[in-house]
Amino acid sequence: MSVDSDSSRTGARGQRLPRRERRAQLLEAAREVFVAQGYHAAAMDDIAVAAGVSKPVLYQHFPGKLELYLALLDQSGEAMLAAVDAALASTTDNKQRVADTVSAYFAFVEDPGGAYRLIFESDLTNEPGVRSRVEKFADGCAERMSRVIAEDTGLTDAESLLLAAGLLGMSQIAARHWLRDPERMARADAARLISSLGWRGISGFPLSHPPTVP
Repeated sequence: MSVDSDSSRTGARGQRLPRRERRAQLLEAAREVFVAQGYHAAAMDDIAVAAGVSKPVLYQHFPGKLELYLALLDQSGEAMLAAVDAALASTTDNKQRVADTVSAYFAFVEDPGGAYRLIFESDLTNEPGVRSRVEKFADGCAERMSRVIAEDTGLTDAESLLLAAGLLGMSQIAARHWLRDPERMARADAARLISSLGWRGISGFPLSHPPTVP
């Protein structure tokens, strides 16, 4: 297995890490720096220091700051999609699926690692690679939820996708608002309140609701 020649961030000098472990370590350090400083203020020097490695080691894995940021964005976005997938697979009851998905958004936003900031609060959204990834992950979550909505309401795919985007957008904004002062309300209570609001809206469409005619 390929290894690096630098020392581990936490281990003794001279300890070598497998390439996959080193990459994970560097991404963890990069997330800390990008979340704290934003993309533009962060420097590769800062990330190397945070990881406890030399800059040449950092560049062995990532040729530049943008490539490192995109890799981290991919990691964060995949984690968000996995959380939504898990929520939707947890039950066959669509009301509970909505509740679990909203709860997953709140949990993602509360994660102390701050990965949500890279997706929802990036200062690099004018960069095509960043924008396309943010849109891909948002669309992926909405598409997953739209299947549940279509199944429960009988709406068209386009209508269900729009409602899903609205529900998840509401969840994301509400979760970020809640995070400003989480002491005022427990996360579970906040998520339950928003999921109740969302479900009451969605359940207003009966299963026999006919598709909208243009």
